[in-house]
Amino acid sequence: MITCTNCETAQFLQITQSRVYFEDGEMINEISETYECTLCGATGRYVYDDDSDEETITGDVEQTTERPKYA
Repeated sequence: MITCTNCETAQFLQITQSRVYFEDGEMINEISETYECTLCGATGRYVYDDDSDEETITGDVEQTTERPKYA
C-alpha cells in the first residue's frame, strides 16, 4: 500500500498521473504513478520497472505492507 509519509495514511492520496508502458504491445514494461495528498499537499512518485523487476518510490510517499497508522 502506498501511504503519505506526513499523514501516515493512504486515505487522502490521489493519483494525479498514471502511465503504463508496453514494450511490445502485450507485456507491461513499466508502471508510473504520481501521487498528491489532498490533506497536506505532499507529492510522490511510484515507478515499477519490469525489466529490472525494481520498484522506485520518491517524494513524500512510501510503500508499506503493514496496516496504516490512521485508516
